[in-house]
Amino acid sequence: MGWLVSEENFDKSKIELFGSKFCIGNGNFGYRGTLEEYGKEQLCALTLSEIYDDNGCGWREPVNMPNPFHINLSVGGGNISVLGSNVAKHEQSLDIKHGIHSRNTTFVTGSGSRVSVSSERFASMAAPELIAEKYMLSADSDIDIVMNAGPDMDVWDINGPHFNVIRSESSGGNTDNHFLIETIEKKYQVSMCVSYLVQTGCDYKQDGNQYTIHLTKDDSFLLTTYAVITKGIHCADPFAESRAKCECFAGKGFDQVLKEHEAVIEKRWRSYDIEIEGDPYAQLAVRYSIYLLLIAAPFHTEGIAIPARGLSGQVYKGAMFWDTEIYMLQMFLFEEPEIAKNLVMYRVKHLKEALEKAAEFGYEGAFYPWESQETGKDGCTLYNLTDIFTGRKMRTYFRDKQIHISPDVVFGLYKYMEITGDYSILLQGGTEVILECARFLYSYSYFKKSRNRYELLDVTGADEYHERVNNNAYTNYMAKMALKCAVDTRAYMEKNHKAEWDSIVKKLKFEDDLAHIDEMHRLIYTPAPGKDGVIEQFDGYFKEEDLSVRELYSRRIKENEYLGSLCGLAVNTQILKQADVVLMMSLRPDQFTKEEKRANWDYYEKRTEHGSSLSTCIYALLAAEIDEKTYAYDYMMKAATIDLVGNYKLYLGDLYIGGTHPAANGGTWMVTVLGFGGLRVNADGVSFVPDLPDSWNSMSYHFACRGYEADCKLTKTTMTLHLTGQKKSGFLFNIGGKTYEMTDDSITVNY
Repeated sequence: MGWLVSEENFDKSKIELFGSKFCIGNGNFGYRGTLEEYGKEQLCALTLSEIYDDNGCGWREPVNMPNPFHINLSVGGGNISVLGSNVAKHEQSLDIKHGIHSRNTTFVTGSGSRVSVSSERFASMAAPELIAEKYMLSADSDIDIVMNAGPDMDVWDINGPHFNVIRSESSGGNTDNHFLIETIEKKYQVSMCVSYLVQTGCDYKQDGNQYTIHLTKDDSFLLTTYAVITKGIHCADPFAESRAKCECFAGKGFDQVLKEHEAVIEKRWRSYDIEIEGDPYAQLAVRYSIYLLLIAAPFHTEGIAIPARGLSGQVYKGAMFWDTEIYMLQMFLFEEPEIAKNLVMYRVKHLKEALEKAAEFGYEGAFYPWESQETGKDGCTLYNLTDIFTGRKMRTYFRDKQIHISPDVVFGLYKYMEITGDYSILLQGGTEVILECARFLYSYSYFKKSRNRYELLDVTGADEYHERVNNNAYTNYMAKMALKCAVDTRAYMEKNHKAEWDSIVKKLKFEDDLAHIDEMHRLIYTPAPGKDGVIEQFDGYFKEEDLSVRELYSRRIKENEYLGSLCGLAVNTQILKQADVVLMMSLRPDQFTKEEKRANWDYYEKRTEHGSSLSTCIYALLAAEIDEKTYAYDYMMKAATIDLVGNYKLYLGDLYIGGTHPAANGGTWMVTVLGFGGLRVNADGVSFVPDLPDSWNSMSYHFACRGYEADCKLTKTTMTLHLTGQKKSGFLFNIGGKTYEMTDDSITVNY
């Protein structure tokens, strides 16, 4: 139960949604949940990680490869397709436990015969270069069908084309289609080898990629396709390697390579799965959110993180944002720390580019990119949007004013060390990142002598509808966290790794900055709660027009008009795009009282438009903290189901922004485990403050923390912990104000 996402009947209007909803992937590439007869008009995409291109027509974006599973069918000269034929029955489904996409369709031909098409495909977790499919035809009477099966080279791109085919071979054997492409900008080389194998008892003739098939009601025609993608960034001869591996996988057979894939993904689920009893829809939605993160995670490399739309296409330039550190990282920290380290090390490896960006704007230290790609350089342009009324490009200040990206990167490092207990990352470049981010904040800051404090002026916070404001609460609080991390890193390194610390300080020429960082940490302005407990989002925010979201919407001329930038409808109002102060309180919960959290949740909730998929999960997380379980559940479900029901914006102005939403997926995990499951980790150790939704009878989840691994099962009144890792002795935890030390593998306590 709770593992199958499915839709019956064909609805042409849902092609875009289903392409995202039924996506498969393995971190090396993603394949949209499209049908074999689709073309680029239906947004077919096999999107690569790590390979980006700019052909000079727009901006850099990930490369979409040719579609290896493209199939056209015809009977009596007429095409058979859901796009135009008589469909008697249709089902599309995704088995998220095994990562398998399926379709079953029955067509009625002009003669009245029924032709059935079924297929299964998966992107291998065991062999990340492999994606495979089996496609079967059957009929209820004798019929002749012409099938054309071969890679569709007419690729869907937002700003393409992105490659040239520089070598191509085909044969009648197992490697029927084999080609090498080269990207336009950086000349990255990628090879795809596609093998087509036929298994059938019926009569057929083959001419290249065309099959003329005579079916009877007792026969079926099965075509198995193996596609192998190899990248020149990982091997010296991708063309030869793709052929050799394709022949190997085809030799094993579909059932064997599927079995190997299932073994890996089932092992992952043993760590990542969350079991919920009493609420089947929430069970499916939570698992689906986890699945979408698993298929986009870079299990194979430190060279990339998780793009803002996963691997479901080229939206947002395929870039990595702050989403990774703030929304996605914690699931991996608690379930598979080595993958979390990949995500963190991606930032460490690109410190150089962050230093270059700071210098570009006249600052010292590390100013991390707002939109980061495989080079580590900022892919964000100064003119991100188009005015929907004039068609002119709109100046936005995401690239140059969202300085909170550097504290967000430090937050990721901080959480990695706090949860895993692994401080060795400081000796692997982490110290340099923390110090250079702190130096950037000092360089950017303004010291106001009359108030004896450091301020951060002219910034854009988490709420992007209000650009170029002063002392944004989220930015200032996160900056203080980053500065404290720098101070704490100094203390730790001087105590435990004095020689390495001295070497780093000398290399960075940081001697004079140490005192500056310490002073700024003590004196940075963090807006305090007022008498009513509410923190002002930025200087002057309370003076802006106060109105409802509904009233703001009533002022729109066009539904898709952008509400932010410098002249949008929300700019001079108190309407937020997404959680800002509430996000800050959710990330730093120990700094505020429950009364302060409630006051800010109450104030900002009614003023938040949730124009970003990053928002509802954060309101859910803080609602769980203040015992608002109904709000917490409702907001969590909005985040968890965003890709199931398609309740998201397709356009920002005239810019297409569809695809999956990994930040909402990660936020769903946070609400479920950290919110309802009550898991807390801080300097004092592990504690639990569970509070299950009313509809949940129990919840079970796994977590890893500081060398320990445990399974946790919660009911409305009890918690059972079972230690599953090798490290067992000395595990301490707190629940209900009481501290327990486990002396056996399992313990059950009331709370």
